[in-house]
Amino acid sequence: MAESEVDLESEQYEKHREAGAILAQVRRETAERVEVGASHLEIAEWAEDRIRELGGKPAFPVNISVDEEAAHATPSIDDETTFGEEMINLDIGVHIDGRLADTAVTVDLSGNPELAEASEQALEAALEVIEPGVDTGDIGAEVEDVIDGYGYNPVVNLTGHGLGHWEQHTSPNIPNRAVSQGTTLEVGDVVAIEPFATDGGGKVTEGSSAEIFSLERDGTVRNRQARDALEQITSEFRTLPFATRWLETDRPQMALRRLKRNDIVHSYPVLKEDDGFLVSQKEHTIIVTEDGCEVTTS
Repeated sequence: MAESEVDLESEQYEKHREAGAILAQVRRETAERVEVGASHLEIAEWAEDRIRELGGKPAFPVNISVDEEAAHATPSIDDETTFGEEMINLDIGVHIDGRLADTAVTVDLSGNPELAEASEQALEAALEVIEPGVDTGDIGAEVEDVIDGYGYNPVVNLTGHGLGHWEQHTSPNIPNRAVSQGTTLEVGDVVAIEPFATDGGGKVTEGSSAEIFSLERDGTVRNRQARDALEQITSEFRTLPFATRWLETDRPQMALRRLKRNDIVHSYPVLKEDDGFLVSQKEHTIIVTEDGCEVTTS
């Protein structure tokens, strides 16, 4: 779309801004509640309920990733996990009528403040270079340079991403390292910039557990619980990710197994660094403007 055709005051961008304002408040309030001994499940459900109280809806389940975990960790039904002296990443999303905002912050209870600072400063450096015409590979170079300067590694197989209508991850990808062939950002692009820093090798792999799912395709199933779950998924979550604990049907785990077996939903396994290493994360959502960018989640 030509720059002159983009109306940054249109309803869709106002909804992105509204989602971002709600999300910034919820991120701050949620981070303040994280302390040793606090419950993962209570924190996640409090944040999701707070989003609804403020007029938004969760764009995905609150991610609470601990130590080597980088993404896709959310409490299970009746989860009894509590926080210890750990590095905790909170990744939270809000949508208004499918227009999204996405943000993350590290709460360090582990005694490694420089690792948390590395991802935070990498995000600041990335935001400074964003403008129409910038190559995403150049954004990645800024992220990599800052994290390297702290003596850590960027997580290279996780990226920032575009935010579409009812789509949490769309093009363009925003790498966390320099790449030779990126994508050029344009006025009106809505993207999430999210550096990850680690004292590990810089590549995450899938773990064995998954509590987050999303709709893969339309389909039909005979099982009653699976049918009930599918009806809720298609009407309430559409294509956005949801948690097992959000399903109102009896035996939601069994319902999801049936839906997954029929390729109607797909799972998001927890992504991890190697055991013994830590991951920090900082993320903002931005709108590319004619002279730079507007951070919707600050």
